[in-house]
Parts: sequence; structure tokens; C-alpha cells
Amino acid sequence: MKWFILAIPVLMILACQPENHKTALSEGGADPHSYANAAAAFVKHLDLDIAVDFEQQQIKGKASWTIDNSAGATELVFDDSKLNIEKVSLGADESSTTFSFGQEKEFIGKALKVAISADTRQVNIYYTTDKQASALQWLTPRQTAGKKHPYLFTQSESIAARSWIPCQDSPGIRFTYNARVRVPKELLALMSAENPTVKNDSGVYHFKQVHAIPSYLLALAVGDITFKAVDSRTGVYAEPSVLQKAVWEFADMGKMVTAAEKLYGPYRWGRYDLLVLPPSFPFGGMENPNLTFITPTIIAGDRSLVSIICHELAHSWSGNLVTNATWNDFWLNEGFTNYFERRIDEELYGKHEADMQAVFARHALDDAISDMGAGSKDTHLKTDYSGRNPDEGTNDIAYEKGYFFLRGIEAAVGREKFDAFLRSYFDAHAFQSLTTEQFLDYLNKNLIKGDGELEQKINVKAWVYGPGIPANIVAVGSERFKVIDGLLGRWRKTGQLTGLRKEIVSSNEKRYFISQLPADLTATEMSELDKEFHFTASNNTDVQLGWYTLAIRHHYTAADQRIRSYLIENGRMWHIIPLYKALLKTPEGTKTAKEIYKIARGNYHPMTYQAIDKLLK
Repeated sequence: MKWFILAIPVLMILACQPENHKTALSEGGADPHSYANAAAAFVKHLDLDIAVDFEQQQIKGKASWTIDNSAGATELVFDDSKLNIEKVSLGADESSTTFSFGQEKEFIGKALKVAISADTRQVNIYYTTDKQASALQWLTPRQTAGKKHPYLFTQSESIAARSWIPCQDSPGIRFTYNARVRVPKELLALMSAENPTVKNDSGVYHFKQVHAIPSYLLALAVGDITFKAVDSRTGVYAEPSVLQKAVWEFADMGKMVTAAEKLYGPYRWGRYDLLVLPPSFPFGGMENPNLTFITPTIIAGDRSLVSIICHELAHSWSGNLVTNATWNDFWLNEGFTNYFERRIDEELYGKHEADMQAVFARHALDDAISDMGAGSKDTHLKTDYSGRNPDEGTNDIAYEKGYFFLRGIEAAVGREKFDAFLRSYFDAHAFQSLTTEQFLDYLNKNLIKGDGELEQKINVKAWVYGPGIPANIVAVGSERFKVIDGLLGRWRKTGQLTGLRKEIVSSNEKRYFISQLPADLTATEMSELDKEFHFTASNNTDVQLGWYTLAIRHHYTAADQRIRSYLIENGRMWHIIPLYKALLKTPEGTKTAKEIYKIARGNYHPMTYQAIDKLLK
């Protein structure tokens, strides 16, 4: 209550501040993954009117863009990936104009060039989507939990929004939006905006997003979806058969929001709700404003995997509120969010939990550096994915090297001072997109302040523009993991496993224990471990991933059926691709992988099956 009273003046000040519709690109920046000519003219508001057709697997409608053309441009350029553009008009009176296309390129599609005049303020684009739109996954009833109705969800990040809406598809360009969406009457539509909580009789839904967002945060879901509140500003959407389990699992949502606000200021998006998607959703979560899309694989029945919600919630500040201007600045989203996530974890679940997460972070970073090579330019925080799919940058360099860079700044200046800096950073750049250089300029002016000794201690250049892991990375450790190391050593000496499951209890403890098991495990030892811990039968996907990888490596056939079911029923990319990779290391495993994939491929999101297609070539 004390914090809330102190925050009231700040909230009043923030409420009076208009959002800045200028963009990093409108001020002369460049995004190698967008054709948009934002320095000449850029979009600032979208009025979307679309119909969702499940029979044709198509979205059809009209995107009306309000634009900033203060420079008097005669051409406005959008991004387009396999859209069918039927007509383009200008203004509320729909005056005719011409449009053309640039050459199509791999990954980024083609430019849609619209002729405008110096006084043009509105552009209307009539279009339909292609069945192969990379952002859209159309699910048959069989692929849903309820098995009765079809389902559609979008995944716009990184550059897939252009496949379902003609847009200036760069994170450096932000806009508000209103939408009218028509769907079958038995289904509910939801967006990354203010949402309904019940179905209506018309099948027509209206949405409003009053805060300026980048295109990758445009999101739509349509299905047999119901809602239940967790508290006054948080709640869960899910298919009816999943809803009650999800609400129980995510009971701490309100506490998470409160903890986040305590750290870095007010939550500015109104409600924070979750949508539990069908299992084919390719990620752990997607931080769509107002409505995080979340995988059902974190519903373990014991609330052991909910820290992923802390991550998606943290994006409401680092990513959604303050956004990377291009995908080469991706660490500004994910490094900050990993740091913020672990601070929320520490606030709610204790320092021991955050310490365990930090150890895993170091392991993940070491593995990423090993895979890429310590001298690779892709291990820089400021990357260059020009000419490549920016999805390649979705790796542990952005997430964990970014996290450790921020940990290093915290260590150099102290947590209290760093927290004040981060709070000011979010406040000063709310609803804006920044480049790495703009962040570093803010860091220099507001934290380093010309202190040469502090600058050297932080070692910015090595972290941001250098390869590998700088020498001043902070040391991390976990007392709980040290205990587990001792238990593991005792078992290897005595051969006694009985009772060990009572000492290795949490999800992270089990995950660590599995990761430290020796490479020379025998079939008998695998069986004894399984008998003690019931790893094969676990419903915890983090535990399953670790154990099933080990089972494949050691030819532990008792887990074969569970592995098969796991790969068929679970579409979470980075929980299934490692298992396919493990299977592909032997001729027998390769045969098994191809047999399973033949059944499972139709259950996967396009991003997932395209990645696995390449593995199995």
C-alpha cells in the first residue's frame, strides 16, 4: 500500500504524457529486414476489418492505415509476404491509386509500393492471405483439446506479420489499432488488445489497442475459448477442458504483476491475461500485449514451470514498452527480459530459485558459444543478420549473454543504483523503439557519466561488439546444486538411490541432477534412476526433455513409447528439436525419428516443421 501511494504522482505524470509516434526508422535508421521507407512516410494507426474463413483457411479484408506523411512523400512502402492484394485506395473517400511490387527475396518477401500524394493521410489495402502464410496456423478439430471445433492462432514475431496483414513490418515502427473481426458464431476471437470474455451471438468482435505497438505484436486467436478471472486484472483464456487446470496452475499471476511493478514501475497495458494455446504452439510463450500466448506444456499440475510467465510478463516492460528497433538489436528485448524475469523469480520464490536459474543461464551461454565458435560475429550482442532470417538470432546470445551483461552492470554499480537506472530507462522510453547505440548513449549519460574507471569495469565494448564471453562475466552458483553434486557423488560411491527423490524435489533440482549424470551410465543404472524418480512418467516437460535426451543416448528402451507420444503431442520447438537431433545420431534412431515425424508433422507449427524438415533431409 505504501508503494502504491508513493507511485500515484508518478502515474499521474505518466498518464499526461503523450506517446511518441516518431520511430527510430523515421529519424533515419535502417532495418535490413523491412522494405518500409519510414524516413519518408510511416504508419501510425491501423483500422482492420477482416473475416476469418476456416474452410478456405484464409483471412480476407481491409487494412486502413493512417500515416504520417509530413515529409510530403509520393510513395509509401509496405512489407508483403505472399498476400493477394486486390485493391488499394486513398483516404476516407477511397480515391483510386496505383501500386506495384518489388522483387521478392527469401525470408523478407517483397515490397508493396503505393503511390500517394503529399497530402495523403490514409491508405486502404484490400487483401486475402495465402494458405501458406507463415504467421497463421490453422488447426483441425483433431488438433485441439476439445476435438470439436477448428482453431486459428497467429505468430507474428519476427517478420511474419507481413504474411497476414500488409504492414511496415519492422519493430522500429509503432502504431495503435482498432479491429473488427468476423468469425464462426460458435467461436471466440481474441487479439493483442482489449478483449471480450464471452462469445456473442453475431460472431463479430471489436478490438482496440490504444498503445503504439510494433507489427510483430499484432496477434489473433480464434477458437472454442472460455475465460476465468484470476484476480481483478489478470485471468486465463483456454479451451473449456483445459481452463480449470490452467487457472489453478497460474494462480500467482496477480502476484507476478505486483512484483514486477515493485521493481520497475507501473504495468501500463490495462489487463494482463494468458491464452493457453493448443500444443502445436511453437514457443514457451509469446508476449502479445494484454494477452500472452502460452504453451500448455507448462501445465505440470504442480506449478513447477510457471517462471516462464514471469518472462512473458517482463516483456510488458522490456520488449513491448521499450522495443528493439531492429532484429539486430534483439538482445535489448531478450537480455533485459531474462534479467527482469529472474528478479521477479527472486522476489516471489526466493534467491535460491534465481541462483539456480543463473547457473542454467551460464550453461546455456557456454553451449551457445561452443556451437557458434568463440570468435563468431554471431556471438556479439549487436548482431548483423542482414540477408538472413532474423529468427536465426533467437538464440542464447541475445537471451543469456544479454542477461550476463546486465548482471555485470549491476555488479559494477550496485543493485539499488541499477534498479533506479532501469526504472528511469523504461519511463524515459515508454512506447518507443531503440537501437543498441541509443541504449548505450542513455547508459553513458545516465549511469556511467564519464567515469572512466566504471566504464572499464563494465567493459561495454567487449560485451556488445565483441565475440565470446568477456573475462569480467559475473560468477554464479547455487547452494542447492552443490548439495545435489554431493548426493550424486555419494550415489556413485555407494550405489544407493533409495530416498534420493525426497532430497531432489523441485523442477530445477531434477533438471540439474539429470544434466550432471555421468556419460557412462549403464542400462541397470538408468532403470534404477527411473524407478526412484519416475522420470519417464513425468508430466514436467523440462524434466522430460532432459531425461528423454538421456534415454535416447543410452538406448533406454523403457522410455521409447513416452518419447514417441511426447514428440507427437508436443509442438514446442526447443523441447522437441533436441530429441530429433539426438535420434538422428544413429541409423536406428534416424529410422525412428522419420517414422514418428511422419505422424507428428501435421501437428506442428510451420516454423517447427520447416526446421525439422531441414534436419531430416
